Amino acid sequence: MKIAIGYQVIEGPWGGGNRFVKSLSTALEQAGHSVVYDLDGPDIDIILVIDPRTRIPNIPFGAGNILRYLTTQNPNAVVVHRINECDERKGTRFMNWRLQLLNYCADHTVFVGSWLKDLQVWREQDNHGSSVILNGADTDIFHPEGRAVWDGSEPLKLVTHHWGGNWMKGFDIYGRLDQMMGDAAWKERIDFTYIGNVPANFEFANATLLEPMDAQGIANALRSHHVYVTGSINEPGGNHQNEGALCGLPLLYRNSGCMPEYCEGSGVMFNGVEDFEPALKEIMDNYAHWTSNVLKYPNTAANTIKAYVELFDQLYAERDAIVQMRAIWRSPLTYLLNQIPY
Repeated sequence: MKIAIGYQVIEGPWGGGNRFVKSLSTALEQAGHSVVYDLDGPDIDIILVIDPRTRIPNIPFGAGNILRYLTTQNPNAVVVHRINECDERKGTRFMNWRLQLLNYCADHTVFVGSWLKDLQVWREQDNHGSSVILNGADTDIFHPEGRAVWDGSEPLKLVTHHWGGNWMKGFDIYGRLDQMMGDAAWKERIDFTYIGNVPANFEFANATLLEPMDAQGIANALRSHHVYVTGSINEPGGNHQNEGALCGLPLLYRNSGCMPEYCEGSGVMFNGVEDFEPALKEIMDNYAHWTSNVLKYPNTAANTIKAYVELFDQLYAERDAIVQMRAIWRSPLTYLLNQIPY
């Protein structure tokens, strides 16, 4: 197969989507498939589109390009739309509309978390196929070998990392942890490290702040800690908790977005600042249990990529029926709206 991916990898420290595309491309090529990052040529079999924001430099094509390709060059390509974003994630106003508009060109929709299916981010009424494929991290990099194990007497070392510095990544929780490190009841019991970008004008008073790192640097830093914490709100299908868990760190995670689906069985859940401290005490009290359980964490890049390759094989086998069912001009206005770059 020849697969076109609408995302160009950026070298250096970047977000989880960057690592996903890099892993997927490598696996597809190792399986004997051809991977390109444009829509040149009439022989593309599968088109994977990820981001509707075609004005971003590393997004080479969007729905408008795909629709023109299908109507003028190759009507036999099957289009897969991976949804890994939503307005609820950052409190924005137009992302859901853009995703739903982009979804017009899709023959199949992949969600990175089940909760996204209930949002207005796709055209469910078009009755095209959909599936949920959870994100996973690379176990060649993110593995527990050499991890630190808490002995119960030293301060518990908590850590998190985010590329994006949006407040909804959980800075109410990270700010509370920073405060707790200054409280007499906690300052000798916990330590907290944040890796990555923070919101403008946000500063830690007690926690350690580290600059964004490449994947190997992050993995090494994670393994030097004891518990991974994520306070992310409405996370579509994050990879940060996968990386923490696969490094052998039990998870302290928020009951929001994808987190219950990804993290259940590998740590302790909390709802917000109001019940964060009891959850922290619980993971400390049962640390040995969670340290053992997290070693069975299933969300690996290998499992994720295997699911995508199987999906592409299935869609390729069914593409005659898929193309026959496609009605590309079912809404001329939507077709035309997709020609406007965003």
